[in-house]
Amino acid sequence: MNQTTAFPTTALSEWRDYFALLKPRVMTLVVFTALCAMLAAPGHIHPFLGAVSVLCIAVAAGAAGALNQWYEADIDALMKRTANRPLPAGRVAPGEALAFGVALGAGAVAIMGLVSNWTAAFWLAVSILFYVIVYTVWLKRRTPQNIVIGGAAGAFPVIVGWAAVTGDTSLLPWLLFAIIFLWTPPHFWALALFMEADYSKAGVPMLPVTHGLAATRKQILAYTALLVPVSIAPAVLGLTGWIFGGTVLLLGAIFMAMAVQVARSHATVAADMRVEKRLFKFSLLYLAIIFGALVADRLLLA
Repeated sequence: MNQTTAFPTTALSEWRDYFALLKPRVMTLVVFTALCAMLAAPGHIHPFLGAVSVLCIAVAAGAAGALNQWYEADIDALMKRTANRPLPAGRVAPGEALAFGVALGAGAVAIMGLVSNWTAAFWLAVSILFYVIVYTVWLKRRTPQNIVIGGAAGAFPVIVGWAAVTGDTSLLPWLLFAIIFLWTPPHFWALALFMEADYSKAGVPMLPVTHGLAATRKQILAYTALLVPVSIAPAVLGLTGWIFGGTVLLLGAIFMAMAVQVARSHATVAADMRVEKRLFKFSLLYLAIIFGALVADRLLLA
């Protein structure tokens, strides 16, 4: 074993490395959208049980992240953005990461079923398995459409959050699912545009690698054009109030304008991709604000 694969020597570094396996930045947005779905759902859940349910969603998202990193350690080692993750850097052993992810995932699903209901637990299990098996194992290394289909993994938590309160699902949570599903391609492909060299080096068939930058920019515009009307649909159908509807109209117009800017961009070097980076950052803000507006509708207009 060479020095780059030495394992942690202190409890502090080990704690930090295991926490990094959870992909906390990715987890944050997933948990936020699920929490918003819980707060917007009709009915009531005891605050303690609700807090435990949110924790289960967070742990499940972390488990999926750990299993993703366990499976992708080889390509993570080739990419500058991911080379210092615990597994490729040799700070956590592969077997430990696998056991960690499986234990967290199984525990989260079991506890969700016990404290909330088994409908929510079922969709929580689906979200983990979809991300790990469908996206990570099956799609990511095989098709440039990986992020399109794989986007469902990040959308399932809103179904889980809604079901944790209601015990079932209805049209609104599935529309919220569709919003996240359609939001994922323009969000992630904006990142992929200025990270294209990394994906190419690792042999990951992201759209910029397989079809080029221009084609990716057109796809970003196309998916944004689908996202905007679907985002407005809950308000048009009377499932949400004017706070959500007005917010989505305004942010959707901004999103579309930025997607048009990206489609017109001809930058080929990451350092020059200013509009692409702005779209990536704005897409995070977009999702957070519209889900916040969803909760505001429920709390202020109910």
